[in-house]
Parts: sequence; structure tokens; C-alpha cells
Amino acid sequence: MKIKSAEILCVGTEILIGDIVNTNAAFISQRLAQLGINQYYQAVVGDNPARLKDAVSAALKRTDLLIMSGGLGPTYDDLTKETVAECMGRKLILDQRSLDRIKNRFAFREQCMTPNNEKQAYIPQGSTIFDNDAGTAPGCAVEDFENGKIVIMLPGPPFELKKMFDQSVMPYLKRFTDRRFHSVNINIFGMGESAVENELKELMQGSLNPTVAPYCGDGEVRLRVTASGESNEECRRLCDNTVEIIKKSRVGGYIYGIDMTLAEAVVSGYLSAGKTLATAESCTGGLIAKRITDVPGSSEVFGYGAVTYANEAKIKLLGVKKQTLERFGAVSDETAREMAQGVRSLSGSDVGISVTGIAGPGGGSAEKPVGLVYLGVSSGKQTRAVRLLLSGDRDRVRILASGSALSEALKELKAII
Repeated sequence: MKIKSAEILCVGTEILIGDIVNTNAAFISQRLAQLGINQYYQAVVGDNPARLKDAVSAALKRTDLLIMSGGLGPTYDDLTKETVAECMGRKLILDQRSLDRIKNRFAFREQCMTPNNEKQAYIPQGSTIFDNDAGTAPGCAVEDFENGKIVIMLPGPPFELKKMFDQSVMPYLKRFTDRRFHSVNINIFGMGESAVENELKELMQGSLNPTVAPYCGDGEVRLRVTASGESNEECRRLCDNTVEIIKKSRVGGYIYGIDMTLAEAVVSGYLSAGKTLATAESCTGGLIAKRITDVPGSSEVFGYGAVTYANEAKIKLLGVKKQTLERFGAVSDETAREMAQGVRSLSGSDVGISVTGIAGPGGGSAEKPVGLVYLGVSSGKQTRAVRLLLSGDRDRVRILASGSALSEALKELKAII
């Protein structure tokens, strides 16, 4: 059997009403793309037996592979296995090995296993079982090769689902496809989506394998390069060739990394160069420091981050001159420079980055409108400031300002090494 198409059906009223974000569908979609399995539909259904049965039945009429997440727990409203078993004409039977694993997990954690947890060990007859090394509920694949149908059921918690998918489901699905896909993401900052598209329009329109598609984020553009082939090696080679073409274009000067975030690029770059970085933040309130410290290993390059919201803090902690604040104001080229110099001196870091601005919604004026932000950059080579006029609400201004600060940190690194 070869899988031609797949669908994703996520189960849970909490997803349907927006209490939690459905990250499982995005993760599964990425993995299906890597396998070269086409996907045309995604859906979410609440914990309702009749509607769940309708959704499963409808999906099986359209697709070869249905991947479901959620509804495998021990409570009365976890009905995914029962519903799928009914739709596939299977009985639920107790899998002793799964039950033993569940019991052992409770015993290892010195917890009492309630009787309803035994429900998780009941599996549709004849299924391929996927062990859950991160939780209690096993996953499974219910196969109907005669009719060319497979239903895969996975636990809802993302940590459990992702581990199970990579350990067990990916190897399982590779048996049913002879095509491979590989994608790389070229990350760009400082060049707008329209400018990127204008520069690469012919490449985007003319490239069939790999394809090149732009995606726009907050202040960033991501180019996804996707190749298909008979082997992973062939796909990687095709992607690498296209990436090199893009790097040699005018877009190349704005590329900060491949398959990494802006903060990851900063940490990686400073780590490779043996340099350190410190931040002084006003309007971003620590967001730059957060983005840096979200990256594992950031402690090797980042040890100081000061949030100096008040003018008094800028003076006492960073050594910003009172006269500077009185003459030019907190949101100014001059203050940004002194903040960057101050945090660099305080920390002994190679580079100091500062940000001061008006994030809104209030506080702006005709001379200094909402969205006006100054970045300061200080190193042993120079001290400079960058003026930005950003648009959007308070959150967007802060996100764009923090991204711009990280971008300037990368630029300064290139200048000092």
C-alpha cells in the first residue's frame, strides 16, 4: 500500500473553543511534508461521539491516512479509540503489555493508579501499537489494507505526541511512501516581503523542484525552499543549490540564518566568535533578554541584562547623564548611546545593546510619535544609534524593536571580528 494523501483530525473541545492552541496539527503537517505525503484537509472536533464519528467517517471517504490526536485519556469523554473502532469494524481488546507499562509508570513515580487508567490499555484489535515513553496512553495504527485505509491515533499532550511521532510513527509511515521531501528555511530581517519577492520573482515562479515560497512574520521574511526526490540526500542537494543562488542575490545581505531564529543566530554567532553581549532595555521591558535566554547555551555569551524603565534607573545603573535626559529626553539618539555604553561598561561585555522608545498606546507627541524607537550599539570599535519608526499596537512595536536590536547585535559582531 502506498499512501497518496493524509488528513489530520484533532479531538478536544478545549481546542475547538480556543482554550488551547492547536500546535499538534502544525507539527504533524511538517512531518508529513518531510515524508512527501500530501495533505488536503485538517479539522478539529469536540468531545462529542456523534460528531466525532461523522468526522472520522467523512475523512476516511477522502483519504488513505487519517492521523488523529487527543481523546486517548482515562476519562469518560475520551472516546477516540471507541469511535475509530466502531468506524473500522474492530473490537477493543486489552493489551497486557500496554497495561503493564502504564502500571510501571505509576509505580516508578510512586503514584496510585486509579482503575479508570486501565481504559488506556484497550486497543482496536489488530492494531500496530506505539509505545508512549513520555506518558501513559499508547498510540496505535488501525490498518485496513483491503480498502487502503490507515487511522493513526496519538495522545493529545504535545510533548507526548511529538516524541511518539518521531520515535515510532515516522519509521512506520516510511514503509508506505517512496518519495521524500526536504525543506530549509532562509530567514531574513530588514528587507520587506514585497522587496524580497521583487528580487526573487523569476526564481520563485520558475522553480518547480525545489519550490521557493515566502512567508511574512513580524519584521521578518522566511523563504521556504522545498525539494522532492527519491532520497533525502538528493533533496538536500537540490535545496542547498537553491540556497546558494539566493545568498548570491541582493537578498543575501539580509539573511541572518538558515533554519534558526534571530536569537539563535545571535547566540550562535557570538559563541563562535568568543564574544559577549549585554542589553539595556526601556520600552521592551526585558524582551530582548528573554529572546536571547530562550536559546540553550546563551549563558556563554549573555550575562547581563538591565531593565531601566525609569530615568532614575538609567542614571543610577547605566550612568546616563542627567543633563542628557533633560536636554534630549529618554527617547533619543543620545540617551540610547549612553545606555549602550553604560551596560557595556557595567558588564565588561564586548557589545552593549540598548533600546528606548514609545511603545504606546499613549505617551506620543507630534515630535516623538508612538512607535519611535532608538537603538544604541556600543563596542570597542564604535558607539552608534539607530532610529526606528515602527507601526502597530504596543505588542508589535515591542516585538519589532527587540528584533531590530538582535539584528543590530549581529551587524556589530561582524564589524568587530
